[in-house]
Amino acid sequence: MPKIASLFVTRLYHASLSELGKAPDPVVLERSCLSIAEDDEAGQTWCDENNFPGYTSYASLDDLPWRFPTFKQLVGLLDKHVAAFAEDLEFNLNDKKIKLDSIWINILPEGGIHTSHLHPHSVISGTTYVAVPKRANTIKFEDPRHAMMMAAPTRKVNAREEMRSFIYVEPEVGDVLLWESWLRHEVPMNMAEEDRISISFNYGWE
Repeated sequence: MPKIASLFVTRLYHASLSELGKAPDPVVLERSCLSIAEDDEAGQTWCDENNFPGYTSYASLDDLPWRFPTFKQLVGLLDKHVAAFAEDLEFNLNDKKIKLDSIWINILPEGGIHTSHLHPHSVISGTTYVAVPKRANTIKFEDPRHAMMMAAPTRKVNAREEMRSFIYVEPEVGDVLLWESWLRHEVPMNMAEEDRISISFNYGWE
């Protein structure tokens, strides 16, 4: 019998925040995100100048855990999830550690979209979900080999998940997703009237 192995696996971590400890109150977390967005004039200006739909604190605030206790609580829990994922990835960290590098808020209104991208200069990236309306609850991941497939035919519609070119995940409020930072991903258009609120982050090797 021929032997067919799966090589160079891409891992995706999906869990509820509360699986590894007490999660921040989702209502408090949502109110904090909205309050920060309302007061962050520098962030609002950056979004306007860069045609960013909705709001992100990515370019304006780098101290959310210091400003709000609920973010400090969140980071403590994210550290545990990232440590579990790093162990699964079997990284040889030597004497260094995987540490939080940046964390930011995303508020995506109706019609908003975050095009395909990756997160350079970090090791593990992820998002936790604060408000996910029914028609705005998808994140799309792209097979990292996609650009090298050249003349290959497309995959069957009913192909096994690990064979597909794109994977769509539908997280719920309180979920956390983690992936290696080189994995290209995008947020499809928000088709709901309500805002989609998430908190994204990067961890580096220090």
